[in-house]
Amino acid sequence: MTSNALLLCAGLALSALLAAPVSAREVPVEDFARHAEFQDVQLSPTGEFLTVSVPMDDRTILAVLRVKDKSVVAKWDYGERMHVDSVTWVNDERFMVRVAEKKGTFDFMVGTMDMHFANADGSRRMSVPVGGSYGLVDLLWSDPRNILVQRTIERANLFKLDVYTGKLAKVAVSPVEYGSFAVDHEGRVRFAFGMTDDGKKNQTWRYNGPNDWTLFDESDAIEGTTRRPLGFSHDNTRVYFEASVDGAPSTLVEYDTQTREERTLFRHDAVDIGGTMWNADRTELLGVTFEPGLPFKKYFNGDDETTQWRAGLDQAFPDHAVVITSMTRDGKKALAHVYSDIDPGQAYLYDTETGKATFLLASRAWIKPAEMSPMKPVAVKTRDGLTLHGYLTLPKHSDGKNLPLIMHPHGGPHGPRDVWGYNPEVQFLANRGYAVLQMNYRGSGGYGSKFQNAGYRRWGLEMQDDLIDSVQWAIREGYADADRICIYGASYGGYAALMNVVRAPDLYQCTVGYVGVFSLPMMMQKGDIPDSDYGQRYLARVLPESDAERKAQSPAFNIDKINIPVMLVHGAKDQRVPIAQYEFLLKQLKAAGKPPEVLVVEPKEGHGFYKPENNVNLYTKLQAFFDRHIGEKRAVAAD
Repeated sequence: MTSNALLLCAGLALSALLAAPVSAREVPVEDFARHAEFQDVQLSPTGEFLTVSVPMDDRTILAVLRVKDKSVVAKWDYGERMHVDSVTWVNDERFMVRVAEKKGTFDFMVGTMDMHFANADGSRRMSVPVGGSYGLVDLLWSDPRNILVQRTIERANLFKLDVYTGKLAKVAVSPVEYGSFAVDHEGRVRFAFGMTDDGKKNQTWRYNGPNDWTLFDESDAIEGTTRRPLGFSHDNTRVYFEASVDGAPSTLVEYDTQTREERTLFRHDAVDIGGTMWNADRTELLGVTFEPGLPFKKYFNGDDETTQWRAGLDQAFPDHAVVITSMTRDGKKALAHVYSDIDPGQAYLYDTETGKATFLLASRAWIKPAEMSPMKPVAVKTRDGLTLHGYLTLPKHSDGKNLPLIMHPHGGPHGPRDVWGYNPEVQFLANRGYAVLQMNYRGSGGYGSKFQNAGYRRWGLEMQDDLIDSVQWAIREGYADADRICIYGASYGGYAALMNVVRAPDLYQCTVGYVGVFSLPMMMQKGDIPDSDYGQRYLARVLPESDAERKAQSPAFNIDKINIPVMLVHGAKDQRVPIAQYEFLLKQLKAAGKPPEVLVVEPKEGHGFYKPENNVNLYTKLQAFFDRHIGEKRAVAAD
């Protein structure tokens, strides 16, 4: 199939999607608040069926569709607040679904994380209530009845699980407590890797036989080398590692288990590798993905047949990212997720023999990409010489100069990072005339452990200075009007929205803290993080050491520096950041004679609002708040 033919097949569908009026339009707020039509689509190994996860009002249901006519074959509803976390086909007829409770937009899946199995036609349904400690290790394609899973209670154990009966058979025990396993194409255990139980060391062990391990690599957990096995060559003689040396961004290395020689396959100076690309049976490594700003791919062998059609598919969707989410076992069909910063995404079925890409589903068909605002990758040098990467979204029909700007720090803070892709909240604000700046401050994930660790214990210090320096950069570059700047974030971003005002009292005209942490001493005691030993160790590692330092880096103990309009938003059922955080800051502000201007509390929401109607209310009040203080309507008196 020629690339021109491929461009024609796929491009026709995309061109229709991108067509839209060029004039500015205020897109209804409801369009940004609506759930996507689907969250995840997976193709069966035979190519006959699709599994589709569909968000509903308070849950995610699962449907199986027949590919040839999109008819519904079977569906599953796991109950109120229960959401599909992942779907994996375990053989030609059967799939596994992991389901858990999620109480808010920013919540991790919590609760049981039970495993459910079923055939595509809905028959032979089976539930394995295992708790949240099981994880899939390998599908064992040569053994359609079993898969390999690991379970961590006191230490990681590897089991063979019968996907029809739920019967477990122990295979191996990890030498490292918080470990994971790597197995080769024949299902043989080869490595275990993870962090020691005291949290001080990263270890990788090589498997010799039952209860016989050799230490392969060990380093300091904070600043040392890490090695994570990603897969094996077709003959199992070479293993591919994601490796990071001395905290630098991770690289892709190939290790020959026979000669013990190692070579680097890919390295980027600024960012970690994002993922790896494989052929249909994962026996050939095709390349690597990475995202310094825009998403990129590096293919290793341009003569490889699979690489050629994948590269052609990339070219067929200009200004989009193409992710192959699943393939048939024979490699003849592939499911592609195609998305961009202005396009929420579609699913295409690609025929590798004919080169035809057939449109299947649109995530948010009501969103017109031509009306959305592109994300511009930016780099900012901080006062101490660090280079930060992030994104600036400018209102589509503006001249990009002297705009009201909203600094929008991401949550986490350690591990997550802002990435290129459609963000309904950012697009809503841009559609209403606001520039939005999202920076990956020190402490963010994706830039090497040294960059992430630089944020430990510095939540209210250099991590805040990074945001301040970024706003000042936007002002110097002429993007932002210095007299029309606000800051808005959720979770850690909610903390930063208030703490940045404490750190730079004269920089902002207003601030919005959404499900934010406002007292670090309280964070040590309340919420679902300190409920576990692991969570307690995490907080001890990343928060300031002493109670005095934690108070000094907490907005609720620095009310004297908060002298601008404040909007607070919280869910009463938030378990990650309990509403006690909101209540304490509210009490402190009122005691100082500085009550928040706007309060939004949803009694049935958790860590971030999930229901569309609640997000419509939130976005509407956000817009009114920003309009009063930095928008064209800022002269209008407060309601």
